[in-house]
Amino acid sequence: MNHPFSSILRERRGRYFWPLVVFTVLIMLTLNLAGIPLTTDAAPAGIVSYEFAGNVTGAEKILASWDNVARERAAFVQGLDFLFIPFYAGAIALGCLMALGVLLDRGWGLASVGVPLAWLVFLAGLLDVVENIALVVMLFDMPANPWPQIAYWCAAPKFIFVVLGILYSVLGAVVHLFVRKK
Repeated sequence: MNHPFSSILRERRGRYFWPLVVFTVLIMLTLNLAGIPLTTDAAPAGIVSYEFAGNVTGAEKILASWDNVARERAAFVQGLDFLFIPFYAGAIALGCLMALGVLLDRGWGLASVGVPLAWLVFLAGLLDVVENIALVVMLFDMPANPWPQIAYWCAAPKFIFVVLGILYSVLGAVVHLFVRKK
């Protein structure tokens, strides 16, 4: 099974990876700064609380806790998140493939996990798109079923796949730095 990024030569992957990481971090910092007004008692984790509201009542409480400025920020954050998706998904997927190469060179069995994880990170990006649509619909139309549930069930696996991809990428980096090739 191949990944679309598998066609990038191993020695050239870093040329794509590092700019993606830089843009990912810059956009993430912007999202965090823009999302500051979204942190309330009803939404202690800001936009993440909104993603995991899970039901109409929870989403209504969060939206009621946001004033007009916060709602405008939420709309901005959701729009910027659409731009964020290809950067983080690309960076993490490439990180998985780079880790795969390192683990393969050292004969580690976990190398076989690299391509499936890279695909799961792409799936996380697609789930993020669907989640964002659900959140925007609720932001502009008021919460109604099934939107809070859709957002929740897209956000949960998205975060799991992203964290697994990051952990695998970090494992590859650690092995690259500290374990000799066979």
